[in-house]
Amino acid sequence: MTGPQRVVESEQRGQLNSVQLNIVTLVNMERAAATGSLEDALFMMDNSVGGVGQGTDHLETVCKQGQVLNWIIRPVEMEKRPDGTWPPMPKINNLVFLDTERGDEEDVAERRIMTELKIYGAPDRMRSPYTPVYYYWAGAILSTARPGLYRYRFVLELEQDHTREKLYLNTVRNPAVRVLEV
Repeated sequence: MTGPQRVVESEQRGQLNSVQLNIVTLVNMERAAATGSLEDALFMMDNSVGGVGQGTDHLETVCKQGQVLNWIIRPVEMEKRPDGTWPPMPKINNLVFLDTERGDEEDVAERRIMTELKIYGAPDRMRSPYTPVYYYWAGAILSTARPGLYRYRFVLELEQDHTREKLYLNTVRNPAVRVLEV
């Protein structure tokens, strides 16, 4: 392979991954608010092939370099109130990749593995109480990310229905993405 051909192939490498992966997280809002923890209150699933931990809080999603991941979050129980309004929805306030290369899952990773497409969802001022809103966070795994396992931590924002106070909670066990080389 010659120089220019190699450069073109390298630049288009991430474009080979046109299928986006969805990582759906269900939150037991009552349990999380009552305990002040996400312990036994998160259930994660994805549409990746070969991932492990479906239905747990420590899901491992298998993805490829350059692939787009969408983290979607919603409450476990979601029913309209008698007046036709919807209860507050959980939000992903932040998604932080951890420094697992050194075995320390408390420190934030120094190396980026993802281009964040950030938080998506209707701004709260525009939100109608009669329309449910699902918040999500999206990002594209860098085409240059080294293959391997990358753990991350959610910082979730839960609005308490009765007080309108916000509760910020971190995941207890850290889910992960396993990046495969294209």
